[in-house]
Amino acid sequence: MAIIKSFLTFTLLLGSSLGALAAGNKTATNGIGSLPAQVITAASLSCGICIDNINQRHVVSVDQAESIIAAAVREASTVIPENIAIVDPSGLLVAFHRMDNAYPGSIDISIKKARTSVLFNGMATADLNAAAQGALYGVEETNGGLVVFGGGLPLYKDDYLIGGIGVSGGSVDQDVQVVKAAVSWFSNSTLSTY
Repeated sequence: MAIIKSFLTFTLLLGSSLGALAAGNKTATNGIGSLPAQVITAASLSCGICIDNINQRHVVSVDQAESIIAAAVREASTVIPENIAIVDPSGLLVAFHRMDNAYPGSIDISIKKARTSVLFNGMATADLNAAAQGALYGVEETNGGLVVFGGGLPLYKDDYLIGGIGVSGGSVDQDVQVVKAAVSWFSNSTLSTY
């Protein structure tokens, strides 16, 4: 009986470990960044599965956030003053910048745009608009206020969701222009992830 129990425990541990890896979850963090970057169990170690960066969380650093904000400010300077927020994978604020004369009512909106993009596992806030009109009607009223219009994008580095950016202060099109420019700059930058 003890052998069968050990085998079942081993099988369950192995299945859960491999399932998380095979499911295509790039960070195995369920979207909130609270767990290590990879899943590991005693079963995976005994099977010889090697997992790198076992205790590494992939999170946007303050230096990265400030550089991304600078890129957003460069773009916004040609458009309209903006509020720019950067959050980590848990949706917590890492950095914020309010340009001179940016609309104060958009401060919270920029933070909520960034937060929404990571809480929905790296989804652009504009992509939630159609869902909020249909099956997810009213979702923007949940979870402390989500934003379902453009201006929030996820931040990826080395295929890891490391945070999100939200921009607000202009029209939706202006916010999208600024946030896309900042994310494009970051995607092409050589800033270290960790």
